Order: sequence, then structure tokens, then C-alpha cells
Amino acid sequence: MENQALGLAEAVARLTPAEIVVRRVRWRTGFDRLPSSLKISWMLDPASDAFGPGPGGRWPDVWIGTGRATLPLSAAVKRRSGGGTFVVQTQDPRWRTEAYDLVVAPEHDGVSGPNVLSIVGSPHRVTPGRLAEGAAELPELADLPRPRVAVLVGGRSRAHDLPESHARRLADEVARAVEAAGGSVMVTFSRRTPEAAKAAMTARLSALPGSIWDGAGLNPYFAFLHFADHVLVTEDSANMAAEAASTGKPVHVLPMVPLKPAPKFERLQAALRAHGATRAFDGRLDEWNYEPLDETGRAAREILLRRG
Repeated sequence: MENQALGLAEAVARLTPAEIVVRRVRWRTGFDRLPSSLKISWMLDPASDAFGPGPGGRWPDVWIGTGRATLPLSAAVKRRSGGGTFVVQTQDPRWRTEAYDLVVAPEHDGVSGPNVLSIVGSPHRVTPGRLAEGAAELPELADLPRPRVAVLVGGRSRAHDLPESHARRLADEVARAVEAAGGSVMVTFSRRTPEAAKAAMTARLSALPGSIWDGAGLNPYFAFLHFADHVLVTEDSANMAAEAASTGKPVHVLPMVPLKPAPKFERLQAALRAHGATRAFDGRLDEWNYEPLDETGRAAREILLRRG
């Protein structure tokens, strides 16, 4: 969630001089479930960062909020700043959409309005520069046999599951493709990945040259995307799919076990396919080209255009 706001702020800062200040907030237990219309700032958890203007009583030029917890605060900033702060909300707010100067919402959410910018996926921090920084921290990955295949594994959600048996089949299919190509793997799991699925995939893929992140130490996510010749991503993660599509590298989508219809995910996957970024993984590491997706940059340009 934080990466959405931070990625969008960093994109704005690449276009115009800016200082980025991160404020993390949460509501006191008991108040967190209240409707946004009933929440006021004294209900914030004392562990939250301070909510209010900066030095000299000055509100920020741009405020970017992400997540349900920020909604009443974003509306308050708009009001307390006297309209001097350009207030941006990412995702579908589902509450007072008109209260913000700009809503940057995933296209697959179907939000509409004069102050809504629909983008493919969500804002994120993946850029060539960020990936190069990650690569500099793990230069040894450059020595892995090519093609280098990044495998980004999600997990159980309301719409998808990754039971051990399915994880084992996916690992076998991935391993056969990599072995046939003489390449290597770079594997990272989500916090949502079931332990049994993680163990099954690790057992099979660890037989290949490569790197499997166990969650300890430096997060190699950016380095994996930088060094990858192919990206394999499970279909449950909207964020990972859109981030992979920003690299310009072939993105192969791994199937999950469906739990219920997921029209939003289907719309996102359709948009990524239409852009030419993704294809369903068919057991082969085919190559193709497309224009890297830069929806975060497009949203940043829209912020500056509308703010004036």
C-alpha cells in the first residue's frame, strides 16, 4: 500500500523538484471500523505519525493518500489547507470520490468521474533507475546462466489459491522450461504464499542454478526484475503483474486455483495482454517485445497538469 503512494510521489519528484515526506497512520482500536465520515484526527493511534501541517504551519503542495485509513485525512487536508494542497487518492475510495482533486484508480475497478484517472494496475516504484540500484546491491546475479527467469509467486486470496499439489505442478513446469533453455531461476514469494506451497516449489526449483529468497536479508525483488530475461508471475497479484509489465520483458502468467469468479483480475489481465506485455505460460520461454508500461509516470504528469 505504501509503495503505491511512494511510487507516485517519486514519479512526481522525477518531473519537478520535490521533497517527499512519508506519514504512516492507523486508527485506534475501536475507531478503525467506524465509517470514514465519523473519523476525526484525535482517533488516530498514538503510534501514528503526526497529522497536520509541516514547519511554519504550511500544508504540502501535494498530498497522496493510499488505503481506507487515509480517506478522512485526505478530505481533511483538502479542507484545512483551504484548497492550497492538491489532494490525490489512489485506488477506488468508495467514499466521497468528489472530495479529492484527483483519484488515481485501477482501470479494472471501473471508477469514473471528472476527477478520476484510470490506469492499468496501480502506481508502483519500479523504474529502470530503481532496478539498477537493486542490481548494484546483488551484482552476483549477473553471473547466473541465461536466460535468467524471475519467478514471482503470490498466494491465497479471496479469488485464488495455491495448494501444495498445484504449487508442485507449477514448479515442475517452470523447471522443465528453464532446464530446456539452459537457464536459471530467481524466485521470490509473497507473504500470502502458503508454507506448504513455498516448500514444494523451493524443493523443486532449488535443483536449478539460481537464487531463491527465503525472506531473510536484503529484498532482491528489484534486482530480480533487472537481471531477468523473462518474468513469470502468478495470476493472483495485480501489483506484481503490472510492475513486471513496466520492464518491457516478456511476462508469463502462471495459473492459480480459482476460488470464485474474479472479474476485476480478468479485466486487468485482459488489459495487460492487450498492451502486449503478458501471455499465459505454456511451458515455453518464448520472447516478444512491447513498450514498457509507464502508468505511474502518466499519473504523475496528470497531477502536475491538473495542479497547474
